[in-house]
Amino acid sequence: MKMPEYNRCSLRLTLIAVLAAGLTVCLPRQTLAQANYPNHAVRIVVPFAAGGVADTTARIVAEKLSDKLGQRFYVENQPGAGGIAAARTTVASPPDGYALVMLTNGTAVSVSLFEKLPFDPLKDFVPVASLGFFDFVFTTSASSGFNTLADFIAAAKAKPGALNVGTINVGSTQNLSAELFKTAAGIDFTIVPYRGTPEAEVSLLQGNIVLLIDSFAAIKGNIADGKFRALASSGATRSESTPALATVQESGVTEYDVVSWNALFARAGTPSDIIKTLNDAVQAILGDTETKKRLLALGIETRAGPPEAIEQRLKADVGKWRQVIEKAKIPKQ
Repeated sequence: MKMPEYNRCSLRLTLIAVLAAGLTVCLPRQTLAQANYPNHAVRIVVPFAAGGVADTTARIVAEKLSDKLGQRFYVENQPGAGGIAAARTTVASPPDGYALVMLTNGTAVSVSLFEKLPFDPLKDFVPVASLGFFDFVFTTSASSGFNTLADFIAAAKAKPGALNVGTINVGSTQNLSAELFKTAAGIDFTIVPYRGTPEAEVSLLQGNIVLLIDSFAAIKGNIADGKFRALASSGATRSESTPALATVQESGVTEYDVVSWNALFARAGTPSDIIKTLNDAVQAILGDTETKKRLLALGIETRAGPPEAIEQRLKADVGKWRQVIEKAKIPKQ
């Protein structure tokens, strides 16, 4: 007996629906999860205590990512030498984009500063996007006789080893910036490491050191109050946060270029489409005028490029700081 036309149509539609449902059921869970990323909260592990520049940067970006991607992004602080604790947490997490980590210029330093790191930043992580870049400021007490960095350089040449320059702890980017400055300028001075910026600031005011190298965000209060006099910034070009301040290169030290950075990375093996989702979102966020202003107030210049750009920067900085550490004969930790 011949089946009525409407029954044949109904049967075809039913078969199509069943096949479609079957295909959906057969799709791997990971593929479905990727397509819906993010479908639950995402943590950003930061290797610093709450309240610092890196932490504040991460929190601003996390807030914006939450708004843009519709799921909560939150910061988890795991401070520790070399960023080891934060890195371990991320490496131990599944490569699904739900545990991100902030790597920094300090990560590049740690590769050569530690005898053996329990992670390889170039193999265990994949880049998502850079977040911000910032220079260091060379500053002196307002009561000192140095009005320019060239004045300091001339004094250091006249009295080798007699002048004290303060930074935070040995092996920090600030400390290595001082080591690089000594070599690049062809001068000799004594580097005095401090446990933190406040201690170094007091020492500068008391005259125990004559120059302090630190981030603009850390010392801008004393600069604004007129207690400190900024002499130069460390980048190859003038910083957006201190456009009137000459660079170290402009002060006569050619080739000197130190710019610190922070960036988001994910565990190696994270699917490329998740990385793209995150990178697109970060680029849009950091292109926003309001966000740019908020971070620039901290001395952070927002610059979110493709993942490959910050990966290349990490590789280059590993090599750069290895040379500085070896030349300064800084013992491995």
